[in-house]
Amino acid sequence: MPSLNVSFTEEELAGVRAAAAAEGKSLKQYLHDLGVREMQRGRFVVGASAWAERLRGEFDDAFPDEVPPAERDGAAAA
Repeated sequence: MPSLNVSFTEEELAGVRAAAAAEGKSLKQYLHDLGVREMQRGRFVVGASAWAERLRGEFDDAFPDEVPPAERDGAAAA
């Protein structure tokens, strides 16, 4: 399995060790999970943004007073 060496300052490493201990994980498991969570978070944000964009027109129609004035008239934002 591929692995990775990561450099930290003493202060950074102390903080990461404390965070790992707070979650009851080894440093190795904590850093692994952190990378995986960040990847999943990125996928979630992309999906949520696409979902919101698909519903934007429906929301704007249902709540016309909530549409920013620049977008209400079809004008581009300055």
